[in-house]
Amino acid sequence: MKVEDVVNAEIELLTAIKKADVPILEKILHDDLLFNLPDGNTITKEFDLDSYRSGKMKIDSLEASDQIINIIGDAAVVAVTVSLKGAFGDYPINGAFRYIRVWKQFDGLLKVIAGSCLKLA
Repeated sequence: MKVEDVVNAEIELLTAIKKADVPILEKILHDDLLFNLPDGNTITKEFDLDSYRSGKMKIDSLEASDQIINIIGDAAVVAVTVSLKGAFGDYPINGAFRYIRVWKQFDGLLKVIAGSCLKLA
């Protein structure tokens, strides 16, 4: 695995999130994904996909910066700041969030196996 592969996977993921592209997200997110939200709740792949399928999660704009990538064997850890504007149902999402994501290689495909995000002040 090369840093370039992870950079491309991150771009594909963020583009899919912006477009609510469920087929791409299904491919990129591991079936056993666990993700911690800023409120402390932990969600699964299915919860995440359902929020896009239902239209509950809407992203108006998304911009990534300050990306750090560490390759560790067949895994990669990514720390990235994402400026988001959108909504989850009736709750506005607006601000900068710091994400950490863990990617792992499966038969040549990179998949997100874990992650979390917190809102920056």
